[in-house]
Parts: sequence; C-alpha cells; structure tokens
Amino acid sequence: MMLAVVGVMGAWAQEIPQVMNVMNRQTVSLNGDWHYIVDVQEEGFYDYRMNPINWGFMLNAKPQRPEDLIEYDFDAAPTMKIPGDWNTQDERLFFYEGTVWLQRYFDYQPQGNRRTLLYFGAVNYDCYVYVNGKKAGHHVGGFTSFNFDVTDLLHEGRNFVIVKVDNKRSASAVPTQIFDWWNYGGITRDVLLLSVAPTYIENYTLQIEKPFMRKGDKLQTKQQLLFDVKLNKPEAGLQVRLSIPELKINETLTTNEEGKASLHFIAKPQLWSPENPKLYHVELMLNDETISDEIGFRTIETRGKQILLNGNPVFLKGVSMHEEKPNGGGRANSPEDARTLLTWAKELGCNFVRLAHYPHNEYMVREAERMGIMVWSEIPCYWTIDWKNEETYQNAQQQLTDMISRDKNRANIIIWSIANETPHSAERDAFLGKLATYARTQDSTRLISMAMEVTGASNYVNRLQDNMNKYVDVVSFNQYIGWYRDVNDAPKMRWEIPYEKPVIVSEFGGGAKYGLHGEKNQRWTEEFQENLYRENIAMLDKIDGLSGTTPWILKDFRSPRRVLTGIQDFYNRKGLVSDKGERKKAWYVLHEWYKGK
Repeated sequence: MMLAVVGVMGAWAQEIPQVMNVMNRQTVSLNGDWHYIVDVQEEGFYDYRMNPINWGFMLNAKPQRPEDLIEYDFDAAPTMKIPGDWNTQDERLFFYEGTVWLQRYFDYQPQGNRRTLLYFGAVNYDCYVYVNGKKAGHHVGGFTSFNFDVTDLLHEGRNFVIVKVDNKRSASAVPTQIFDWWNYGGITRDVLLLSVAPTYIENYTLQIEKPFMRKGDKLQTKQQLLFDVKLNKPEAGLQVRLSIPELKINETLTTNEEGKASLHFIAKPQLWSPENPKLYHVELMLNDETISDEIGFRTIETRGKQILLNGNPVFLKGVSMHEEKPNGGGRANSPEDARTLLTWAKELGCNFVRLAHYPHNEYMVREAERMGIMVWSEIPCYWTIDWKNEETYQNAQQQLTDMISRDKNRANIIIWSIANETPHSAERDAFLGKLATYARTQDSTRLISMAMEVTGASNYVNRLQDNMNKYVDVVSFNQYIGWYRDVNDAPKMRWEIPYEKPVIVSEFGGGAKYGLHGEKNQRWTEEFQENLYRENIAMLDKIDGLSGTTPWILKDFRSPRRVLTGIQDFYNRKGLVSDKGERKKAWYVLHEWYKGK
C-alpha cells in the first residue's frame, strides 16, 4: 500500500529552556483556524505503534490510491480558533476531558543560519508536539509557556504542526483531580514561530538589588541595580550591551565560560507605583540583534506587620481574578480581555489583583503593570496535592520556575504564591517548604506567600496556626464567614494571628445571582451578598496587621462543581460582577471601603 507521509527522516528537535520576552522578538504567528479531531480512545496515539500509517495522526498521512485505508483526515476536519479552549467552541466538547488533536499548515522560508523555535503560551494540560510528522517535544502543565527548537524539522515551503492535547485530570497532576474552575482544554494561548540567531539572549534580570540602599530609615533615591544575562549557549567572550537611554545607562558586559554576565551599577530611577507606573525603555544588544523591553523599578519588603512599597506602607486594595473572558465563559487570552478585566478592577478601586490559581497569560501581567496594578502570581498547588510523589513535586517546581522566569522583570509582581487552601500534614509542610525555599533561589527580591485555610473557631475566636508561617513573608488566609459559616458569625468573630508579619485576607465573600433580589437573609440574592460584604469588612478592619484583601472574586466564572439549576448553572456566583459584566450590589460596598483606605 503506497501512502504519502510528509516528514523528513533523520530530522530531530531539541527541547530548550523557556525564552524570555517573546513578545518583543522576531516572530510569526500561528494563531488562527486549526483543524481538530476528537480522539476519545486515543487511537491516533497508542495504535500508532501497531499500525502507524492508518492510525498515526501525527503523520498527517494521505491516501495515494482509491484502495488506501487511512481512518482520519485533518483537511476534512472542522476548525476552531487558536488560541482558544475547545469547551466553548464546540458544544459537544463542553464537558469533555480527554484527547483532541489539532493541526495547521504554515509556510516557512529559511533565514541563513538562524534557528526557528516553536513557542506555545500555554496548552492544557499534557501535550505532544509534532512538526512534519516528527516529534518536537512533550510538555506537562496547563498555564506556563514552553518552546522547542524545530529548525531541523522544517523545510522551505509548506509545513504542518500537529499537537496532541489531553486535559484529563490526574491524582498526581498539578492541579490535582479536584479544583473549582473549568478545566478548559486546548491550546489556550498564542502559538508563535520565533526566529533567533544561533547564539541569542535566552534570559535576563534587571531590577533593584537587595538590600535596598537607605539613609537611616529612609529609602535613598539612588539604588544599586543588578543586570544578569544568560545566553542559550555556554560561550565566553561575547559582548552584551545594556542601554537605558532615559537613565543614561550604556554598559557593555562580556560573557564567561557559562555564557553568563552580571553588572551591578548605581542609578536614580523614578520608582514604579500604582500612582506613577513608570516604565523605562531598555535595549539589550548581542552581535547585530537588539531586544527591547519596558521595565520598571520598585522596592517591596516587609517591616513588622507592614508591607512597604518603595519604603512606604501600602494597603493592598485587591480582588481575586480567574483567567476567564469578561463576557460569558471561556479562557481569556487576548490583550483586550486583560484590559477589560483590569479596568473593572481599577474602577472597583483596586491597586492589586490576585491572579488565581495559576500563572495567567503575559498580556494580563504586562497590562496590569502599565495600569499601575500590583500582582500576586500563583502556581496551582490547589487543595490536596500528591505530597509524597517526587514527580508531582518536580512538576510543581517546574511551573514555579517557568512563572518566575517569564515575569521576574515585571515591577508590578510583588508576591509569588506557592499554594492555595492546602490541608495540613507533615508531607504537605515538607513539599511546600521546599518550594518556598526554592522560590527564593530564583528571585530573592519579592515576597513569598500562600493562601492558607482556617480550619475552625472556638467561642468566636479564630486563631490562625500553620507551620508554613516560617517560610512566608506575608501571612495570607481564606475565610468564608457568612457563607460556608453561619451568616450571623461575622459581627461576633475575633481573629488571633500569632505571627509578626503582615496579613492578607486572600479570599472572602459569597454568592449572588445578578438581578435576584430579596431580604438580606435570603441566600443567592444581591442583598444577601451585599450584607455579607458589609459585615465581613467591619470584621476584617479589626485584624491587627491587616495589609490587604483580595475578596473572591471579580467576576462569576464557570465551574462544574456549581450545579444548582436556575441559580448557578455551572457558574461560581461569588463574583462582584456577573458573567456578563453586570455589577452586583456588593460591588459598591467594596468600592466605598477601598475609597476610604
């Protein structure tokens, strides 16, 4: 049987570390319409070994004779928009968890000795990538970017890429089998072809170095900045030039045998803040290639029970956010989505957002930076993780690495969070303690926290006790008095937090369906949620060391756990705005409180 299989025998791909600042490099977008095939039993993957031509979806084979048997055809398959989730683009896939294959063609023209990287902003959750029928690589984790060097898999003219995406939940995954948001499957962020020189700047750090320079208790206007740069290869003797024209910085560094270089220098930058989100144009030059970026400088630290931004106490007027589109459901994935959601947060009075419960897309972080909004960024160690599993730990650590690596130059990120609402155990303490310690090796300039949970109260006294207190800079916890606890508890409740550290209440709130009205003791009404916010705010104001709040949540979001017909309809209704962006009465309560802060 003669069949046409597009592919180059002997070609190979190389998995490479995440490349920083992809947005400002030479790229070609592969976004748009991709063909897809739903593969419930994964015939296109596992049956390939027994019958590669008939069932090897990654080969994109075509029959050459009428009698040739190939039981799939991407060219005849329907299409969906990428980036995008499959749940909201095909009603048959609304609840689907499993494998979908996605494919598209693209034209390629070699550029001398330059290399081509295939970049994915995120794929949820487990994916295999093939280019022209050859495996480019495998990635696990639904919310971080990754890239492969596919130069040797490409040829001039028409090429194709095929991605096997599997969003099935697993007990050993991060997040694990149970979580309270929609398990959107698919290629959910940008796909790009990235053109780079054989030797290129892979990663760099530019920020104010600790310890911050002071005169007495006052932060000095001059600060020591640290610039670190790492090439993709261990090449010594190459010159990298750093230029910050507005600060009159023009320095040349020479790489060592590891392909790295560092520079410490004194500068007097205007400091980034919510009131003045100042960003500097920065250029990095290696050989004849220039990378530009917009970078801000600020200091973040704690003193006793205060959080200090640029040396001054700051109250974090925040709100939690999921990465879900502003109007309706579906994974948010565009600059416009980010701008709309963050504008709502600004109008609420926020200077801070908690990006729950996973790293959000880069558009969200950069847009928040431009708008003067501080950020809490988190990895999805959510509820009960497989704490004893070393592979699970390595997965979590890799997601933490990728989150920090992509966003460590963003001035607005002030907190790296390692977990949310994790039940206490010795295994959990060891797992998260190791993560927190590792996070500090990756970035020592920001604060470390996690959303702890409060397990109960005695005589209306809540006492927070968590062994993780010694690993975090800020004590954060979630509480739902008035919603999961008695609706009348809030006025009676007192809090004891026995740690000399700032406190963030990382979640509080309750549900309401927009437009449903009634008495303040009638659940699901806007009046119930409004009263809950009033009573919680009065209670939280009495907490010693309260330095911020991120109530749950800005917008109603989809969740399969929320099944109450006519009220929830598979939405978590704790949003201050509805799934269509309509403001509930509780919005105005929080807005007034933040105005006074």
